[in-house]
Amino acid sequence: MFIQDIPSGQLLYSMLYGGAAMAALIAFVYLLLRRGNAFAPDVTPPLAMRRWAVAFFAVACLGHFWWLLLYFRSNDINSVGGMVVSLLDCVGLLTTIAGTLFAMLQDRKRPVWPVVVAILLYAVLLALNLVFPDRRFYDIAIACILLFYVLFIIYMVFAVRQYRQWLRDNYADLEHKEVRQSYMLIVVVSLLLILFYMWDTRYMAISFIVQAIEIPFFGFLLWRVETLQQLDGTPVEATEEAPAEQEDDDASPSDAPSGIGQLLELHCEGTQLYLQHDLSLSQLSQAIGTNHYYLSQYFTQQGLTYNVYINGLRIRHFVNLYNEAVANQRSFTAQQLASESGFRSYSTFSTAFKQRMGQTVTAWMRGQGQ
Repeated sequence: MFIQDIPSGQLLYSMLYGGAAMAALIAFVYLLLRRGNAFAPDVTPPLAMRRWAVAFFAVACLGHFWWLLLYFRSNDINSVGGMVVSLLDCVGLLTTIAGTLFAMLQDRKRPVWPVVVAILLYAVLLALNLVFPDRRFYDIAIACILLFYVLFIIYMVFAVRQYRQWLRDNYADLEHKEVRQSYMLIVVVSLLLILFYMWDTRYMAISFIVQAIEIPFFGFLLWRVETLQQLDGTPVEATEEAPAEQEDDDASPSDAPSGIGQLLELHCEGTQLYLQHDLSLSQLSQAIGTNHYYLSQYFTQQGLTYNVYINGLRIRHFVNLYNEAVANQRSFTAQQLASESGFRSYSTFSTAFKQRMGQTVTAWMRGQGQ
């Protein structure tokens, strides 16, 4: 058959299908073999997330190959072969995408085995459907997958909230809005793909939608993996208890060694250490010679977070720079002064300034006569 004899719709679908498979293959090879970062050379992404993404792209590429083999052999998705391919797709894709999503949150390690257990239940129900042909087993399997997906979304909502709190407690510069945005996009796209696969993909329109979604989704996931910064903070589990050598039967878990306030004044405020970009709680605790846990407890006792403390010093520095520039009649911009005050992101500065001063930086500068 010559190419001109192929219906245009089938030809276009074949191009989309091949494009999606090629996109997954390229992403897999790139993440597996490339040591540097072509998207953001100055960013070192989390290694665990990169490994899970490699596995995901490998499964996605193999999935296209499996479905292609099924098409040439029988083209019957209700056959034993179709059920096996569907099961391989479901187990591989859901496990690896869950692992990738978990690895994006760097506050703690989250086990993937509950996802595997839920998928195994789906596999058992499909196996029963093959042994005892009964539509009810298949319907129950689909219902289980949908229920698992809903529970997974609920769990991830709480996990992202924990992650945001961890960022506020350990970092001053990082908004990480991109994490929430990435989760929303990945979850929505994954849900669409699952629903489309559950639907009858023999309908050409649905098949077109699946392949059209996959290509940009693969590209976005690859970009996200390579542009998310590896954080150096101490995991939550390591900070929930005081160090063993410091524990005392009569000590309160909220007690912190005396003198931390003076250490902060001497080694952080006096040396203007707070001007360092991306200064974390762990780095600050090492600089002042105390324990990460006790420094965190000190901020809790003072009724503030590490984020509020560091950004408060930076905003005070910004105000001093502003007053000096005005007094010396030196030209400046708010972005320039914010950067000199230790803020890497101007949006982070704007948010912190409004929370601290009760008004936007533009309104404050206007009130100062600038």
